[in-house]
Amino acid sequence: MKKLKLGMVGGGQGAFIGGVHRYAARLDNRWELVAGALSSNPERAAASAEELGLERSYASYEEMAVAEAAMEDGIEAVSIVTPNHMHAGPVIAFLNAGIHVICDKPLCATTVEAEEILKAIKSSSAHFILTHNYTGYPLIRQARNIIAIGELGKIRVAQVEYAQDWLTQCIENEGQKQASWRTDPVKSGGGGAIGDIGTHALNLLEFVTGLEAQALSAELHSFGPGRLVDDNAHVQLRLDGGAKGTLWASQIAVGNENGLRLRVYGDRGGLEWSQEDPNKMTVAIHGSSKRILTRAGAGLGSSSSWTRIPPGHPEGYLEGFANIYSDAADLIEGKSDGSLLPGYKEGLRGMSFIQACLKSSRNDGKWEFI
Repeated sequence: MKKLKLGMVGGGQGAFIGGVHRYAARLDNRWELVAGALSSNPERAAASAEELGLERSYASYEEMAVAEAAMEDGIEAVSIVTPNHMHAGPVIAFLNAGIHVICDKPLCATTVEAEEILKAIKSSSAHFILTHNYTGYPLIRQARNIIAIGELGKIRVAQVEYAQDWLTQCIENEGQKQASWRTDPVKSGGGGAIGDIGTHALNLLEFVTGLEAQALSAELHSFGPGRLVDDNAHVQLRLDGGAKGTLWASQIAVGNENGLRLRVYGDRGGLEWSQEDPNKMTVAIHGSSKRILTRAGAGLGSSSSWTRIPPGHPEGYLEGFANIYSDAADLIEGKSDGSLLPGYKEGLRGMSFIQACLKSSRNDGKWEFI
């Protein structure tokens, strides 16, 4: 199978998420990373490209977009893995150049930028994909199917939580790179925990249930002394069809590393899933014994196309990203309609969620439409 050529903006020396995207893109042998503008610092960009053995290194994303679009064998897609406030520029530049874009979440930092991205999407022949990676987990896609066929009945309650503890202390004051930009409201887009992990939680809930949150009431907290963004959030949700939801996002919950959990309950049954044990999901139908479903286990049907190794062998974070990259390759090659891929709509939902949370919290939890 011919590999698609991939470029990358951001993700140079010292970056975390760029490495994740590179590993995931390689996993199914669908992509070859050949070009990059890996840092806004030209020297660091060149050094990073040399370490990775890239064929082509660029000092800026603007130069890269123009050059790659003009090449006969230029990149087919680019990964945008810069901090949040630096997404919009390269996204728009590559869409305008007709190059497909795979962008790390969130969409961007401001509504003005979101409007400019939408204009570029509408005028471009290229696809835009947002990497809400948890939608790539096999049992999450299975949960979506279970609810879609009505096995749980009419959804009544959905609860999602995302708990971490890495910002328990104000490590941003010590120069920790990931903490520094995530706790800067200009660079993060205004939200702290709600933007960094709360948007993942909302996306997961809406992806699995097929229901959108229509309104919310939020209470945001900043427990870190002097911290300018929230590090803990409690949010009530009103979902389509009268269903009720709750969302808790925290980065100061001591003892939690990456505690993303989802519970969904309908009038016939319920299901529960945890990201830290992603290869198991419990499903209970009222009046029957609870079932434990396993990734690639018996009776899961189409989910086998989303997994790579036999039952009992762990899959998780990187494989979820890899499913997004393989689905993106299928979409670009015309092999699928991309119906499972997050895109602009999901990105805008995340931004609207952040702004509604901020406004609600400023007004003592007043309900706000999303």
